[in-house]
Amino acid sequence: METKGMGEEPALGVPYGYAPASYYGQGVAGPPTQPPPPPPPLQQQQMYYVGQNPYQAGMIPPNAVFGDPKGIPLQQTMFRDTPAPFQCVYCGSSGITTVRSKPSLAAVVGCMMPFMLGVCFLCPSMDCLWHKYHYCPSCGQKVADFKKSDPCLVVDMPRWHEESFAVPA
Repeated sequence: METKGMGEEPALGVPYGYAPASYYGQGVAGPPTQPPPPPPPLQQQQMYYVGQNPYQAGMIPPNAVFGDPKGIPLQQTMFRDTPAPFQCVYCGSSGITTVRSKPSLAAVVGCMMPFMLGVCFLCPSMDCLWHKYHYCPSCGQKVADFKKSDPCLVVDMPRWHEESFAVPA
């Protein structure tokens, strides 16, 4: 360590603004209780690197999508036993489907069960037991079908409260 002279503080380190230790014994107050505040930090200029962006110069990104993709529905239409709004994939027109019904196994079972009791029950007239086929009103192509999967299921209770898509709310 390097010193300034004999009996004094070393030159390395932070010098404080108080008298040497030998001076304190002569009736002078001791060193200050708090060191002086540090000097304010120097402001450094921040450097930013700005590279050239080719897309700002008018270049088109290779994964850009122009317009909406064709053939992919933007909303999912639920084809159930009522007419539903749709966009035809065959002719491109939009509208409400035309629904045609055909007998299902549930309608046949529902009609035959009362025969065991000796009465005729008009289950074929119950529209909820029939398969539904949705057709485009413009081109006549079949766009969807809704088939009854369970012959013993008369009412679809989980969806009983759903409103029809074709009836305005």
